[in-house]
Amino acid sequence: MKATTYYDSAQVRRPLITEFQNFWSYRGLLKLLVTRDLTVRYKRSILGVWWTLLNPLLTTAIMWFVFGKLFASRFATGEPYVVYLLPGVLLMMFFSQGMIATGAAITNASGILSKVYVPAEVFSLSTAVAAGVNLVIGLVPLFVVQLIAGVGIPWTALLIPIPVLAMLALVTGLGLLVASAAVYFYDILDITRVAVQLVYYLTPVFWPITIIPPRFLPFVKANPLFSYVDMFRDLIYRGVLPQLWELAMVTGTALGILALGVWVFSKGWRNIVGSL
Repeated sequence: MKATTYYDSAQVRRPLITEFQNFWSYRGLLKLLVTRDLTVRYKRSILGVWWTLLNPLLTTAIMWFVFGKLFASRFATGEPYVVYLLPGVLLMMFFSQGMIATGAAITNASGILSKVYVPAEVFSLSTAVAAGVNLVIGLVPLFVVQLIAGVGIPWTALLIPIPVLAMLALVTGLGLLVASAAVYFYDILDITRVAVQLVYYLTPVFWPITIIPPRFLPFVKANPLFSYVDMFRDLIYRGVLPQLWELAMVTGTALGILALGVWVFSKGWRNIVGSL
């Protein structure tokens, strides 16, 4: 019987810039992994991909009833509340699902990574891209809701890829940082779930920023996700173009976190492989 050949993936690490170039070399594998992630997610579901459409709508409906009706005076936004709510729900679902799945992707792929050389970052990126695909599908009911509400779809909606791609880079970078720690301390994944939920409530998704006392506004705006959600709303239904400094901050933060995540993961790869 032919013996199985094992590869030490830690011996095949490359400089940081080459790590980014490596993603393109493995684009076929990336596409396969994204397809697998989406297929597995809905394999045993009766409604299948329809849940991607229904999930944000049901979440929005619950929040609309609680905060838009029961506490309408407290959460008045000056805009149709459901139109204000749904973009934030979609983007934060992308962040939440992507972060948790990306952080666990490396440990879930340990059987493959311990036998053959494959850039492990591809597994994390694939889960983030799969979450992004769900977001894109979720734009369909969002546009329908806007048309029903009489808001319309401004031409600035064509620029939606800017915050979406920036969020993809942010999620991948943060996910790699979590994955680097999760192979040593699995509790990190549980802590990440709690942290993601906390960030969700600290981001103006269902509450308007007008309810925040002025002295606390700098702290709210210091939350990086505030800029992503606000830009997403500006482009998707307000018809407002982001200023250059906003674009620079959003893209710069995302690329910086992505570079940090890839660097930390690459530097610690030798020990990570040994811990899988």
